[in-house]
Order: sequence, then C-alpha cells, then structure tokens
Amino acid sequence: MSRLDSVIRRLTAQRACLDQAANLLTDVPGPVLELGLGNGRTFDHLRTILPGREIFVFDREIVAHPDCIPDVDHTLVGTFDQTLPRAGEILPGRAALAHCDIGTGDKAASEALARFLVPLLVPLMADGAIILGDQPMEELELESIALPDGVS
Repeated sequence: MSRLDSVIRRLTAQRACLDQAANLLTDVPGPVLELGLGNGRTFDHLRTILPGREIFVFDREIVAHPDCIPDVDHTLVGTFDQTLPRAGEILPGRAALAHCDIGTGDKAASEALARFLVPLLVPLMADGAIILGDQPMEELELESIALPDGVS
C-alpha cells in the first residue's frame, strides 16, 4: 500500500469513528476533549458534527491552521502530564468524548503514552462517554465498542 493510500485509509477511518461517536453520544452530556490538536482538522470536524458542545484542546504547542484554533479558554498548552491533572478544574463537567490522536510514529512510545493517559482520562469522563484513540487503550474500567463498518 502506498503512503498516500495509507493516509487516505487512516483519515477515512478517523472520520468514520468520530461520526459514529457523535451519533452514540446524543444522550451523553458534557464537553469534548481533543488530545493532540495538530493542524486542527479533527477539531474542525468535531465542532461541525457536535455543534453546541464545548471542545477543550490539549497540545504541547499550537501550530494549527488559524481557522482551527480554539479560543484561549478552551486551549490547554503543555504536556499531557501537566495539563490533564488540572483539567477537572477547568471543565464545565465530565467529558462525553475524548479524542486522542497521539501517535508519534514510534509505536512503542505511542502505546506507552496511551497507557499513561488512560488513568488520567477516566476520572474526567462522564458515564457512557467514549474515549476514541489511534492507539490501543486497555483498562479494566473501559469497554470496547464495535468499530464502524469498513474500519479495521
């Protein structure tokens, strides 16, 4: 598979998962957490498919497209170990969705980061919330849900 085909497959799967999560969360109140703003594509998609939800972005630095940067009250800049522990003080309630786009290209480091994040995220999440990530997140408190059709 070419690198172009690979990125198209990954982005198509990401969109399908985000859309499925939005549909599943219609009765779950709470804000959205976006871990890893990157260039802002998924933030932009989330605000489109979840209008009216507050979206809080966490990233080491903000380098997104100017149209895809949240306001300062919804942006937490720093490493996840710095920002997530204080997120509960800032959020208006428990989160309905956490989208974790944290892969770095280093498989071992990305998987370790996912394992590190789960215990920080779980206390921030509402009952029935979804943690959606690009890395495996295994935790006894979490229950896997089926992926959308066509997503492996």
